[in-house]
Amino acid sequence: MKKIIFLFATLVLSVFAQQNMMYQSVPAEKATILQKGEEKNYCSVCGMTLPMFYKTNHAAKHEGHDKQYCSIHCLVEDKEVNKKELTDIKVVDNKTLKFIDAKKAYYVVGSSKPGTMSMVSKYAFSKEEDAKAFAKEFGGELKNFDEVYKMVSDKILNEKEMIAKKQAKMAKMGEKIYNETCKKVDVNFTSIAEAKSYVEKNQLCGELKGKKLQAVALYLSGK
Repeated sequence: MKKIIFLFATLVLSVFAQQNMMYQSVPAEKATILQKGEEKNYCSVCGMTLPMFYKTNHAAKHEGHDKQYCSIHCLVEDKEVNKKELTDIKVVDNKTLKFIDAKKAYYVVGSSKPGTMSMVSKYAFSKEEDAKAFAKEFGGELKNFDEVYKMVSDKILNEKEMIAKKQAKMAKMGEKIYNETCKKVDVNFTSIAEAKSYVEKNQLCGELKGKKLQAVALYLSGK
């Protein structure tokens, strides 16, 4: 009997964890992709697939073109670390799944839902009542864009270092996958998104998806 209860509890926790991890995701057809080109479905900084982290997506204008990010972390990194001039910053409203003016958004910071590129989650809403309802159900504090931006900016270098370590481990996995299953290419990629798009478009590794595809892209972009 104890064994059955334990197995049931394990199953419940597993389902809960899976649902929680999938919270940021939406089907590709429900995601608004503002940027153009072959790499449009990937974060312009870290290369992660945008619909998979859509509910934390941000976007901005750079030299007249749209750039889209999986998270405010990557937007801040592009602006503060990569020194890109970004204007017209937008964020996805978690209620409508539409892009809204980030500076008018109500952010819920530190909810029980997972964060993207950070341990601390940050989800935005166009209406204060929607943000309050979300915070009431999942926890977290209401903040405005400037407060969230400063919070991320103050920690960007430390978080970037932590992420770089994780990416290095994934790149090693990617190297193994590439050597074992992929067609070899001699291309110098300028970004993770470019490498990922190239691998997928040319089916270098067959139908590779998800973390394995990200891992191979990390390896190829860092060669």
